Amino acid sequence: MKVFLIDPTNKQVQELEVAETHLALQDLIGFDTLDLDEIDSNGDSLFFDEECFIRQQVNVGKFKVDNLAPIAGKGVIVSSLDGGKTLSTPKINLSDLIKRVTFL
Repeated sequence: MKVFLIDPTNKQVQELEVAETHLALQDLIGFDTLDLDEIDSNGDSLFFDEECFIRQQVNVGKFKVDNLAPIAGKGVIVSSLDGGKTLSTPKINLSDLIKRVTFL
């Protein structure tokens, strides 16, 4: 499936192809403690490290999508209409997503 990786350290949003598994998302984010926030009513969601602010990480960038709480570390945009149980390609396109991401 297609996903969008948000990398605040490099201030990049890029499209990648990965397997439709939580393990693939964990590999991209770098941690196995995944959480998600919906970014729109189409099922598109931001997956991120649930413990991103608890971890003592050095030189890790931060970002936010729209008015969601800031995230430390990488995030991945995926579509999921059932709270993260099943994963699919997001409905949003890359250029529209880039406009909604703010690097902090």
